Amino acid sequence: MASLIVKTAAPSMRNGMVAVSTVARRFASSGKEIQHGTIDTDVYPADAVSGAPEALRERTVRIYRPARTATQSGKQGAKLWKIDFDILPDGARWENPLIGWASSSDYQQALTMKFAEKDQAISFAEKQGWNYYVQEPKEVKFIKKSYADNFKYSAGKLRNIKTK
Repeated sequence: MASLIVKTAAPSMRNGMVAVSTVARRFASSGKEIQHGTIDTDVYPADAVSGAPEALRERTVRIYRPARTATQSGKQGAKLWKIDFDILPDGARWENPLIGWASSSDYQQALTMKFAEKDQAISFAEKQGWNYYVQEPKEVKFIKKSYADNFKYSAGKLRNIKTK
């Protein structure tokens, strides 16, 4: 129990000091383990004790940071890293005859998990025993523009802008 609590507190280590709650101190066998972080922090697979069915253990997931939406100028939605599941080839897709919705027997294809850092998403996928691939985001190249550039004369053909 102490190793689990110390592993969660390990990212807050600064200058050899660890910010650990009183719960970690209560379950630790010695104070030196907490201060020096001597407990191993290897990644152990959680799929054996998770209780998940065999079919869900061998999944391929995509780790990515979504692009900024084109309709908005803010960057809030593009800060987090996401994990989503690839669609199974035998996912048994069909169209619902009553409503017309697309249905599937793969209930994990719509599941998305969010993480603050890419490393957190990778370690979570490794702990679950999932195969993963990382799609790095494309860097946005900012071009400084001026409002006056909209009204400059250009020698090319005159553009007609129709609103109706």
